[in-house]
Amino acid sequence: MFNTIIQATQNFCTHQIAEPFELSSEKVNTRTLIAYIDIQTQSKSTYRVYISSDLTFMQRVSKLFLEEDESDEETLIDMTLETANLIIGSAKVIAEELNENPYTIDTPHFIKVDVFDLEYDEIQALKVNNDTITVAIKEIDAEK
Repeated sequence: MFNTIIQATQNFCTHQIAEPFELSSEKVNTRTLIAYIDIQTQSKSTYRVYISSDLTFMQRVSKLFLEEDESDEETLIDMTLETANLIIGSAKVIAEELNENPYTIDTPHFIKVDVFDLEYDEIQALKVNNDTITVAIKEIDAEK
């Protein structure tokens, strides 16, 4: 499942950002915008998928979608939620097409602007120039 999410993130960087990127397994230790979406698999497992990006990555997204050179924090938060929705929605379609543990997705939620210090099972970062978006996943109790 995490592979389809990474594939969707790569597709987002390729088709939306339209610049080369590199994969990185190192965790970003700087201030980031952090959102999550919970997903439920057909086998009733629930996962929380985190999308975390530095401010410059999300400003790049804001420039692409809103044509804003300098967005305020509220706009960057909105763009973080929209980016999470686009990536996880795309991953859902990829999983369905591959018949790899299809799942449903919930609404994205914003957590904070801070260092990513949340628990996770897997993590992967994509770097576009000096900008970074990180995706992490954590299996959570189905009743949360």
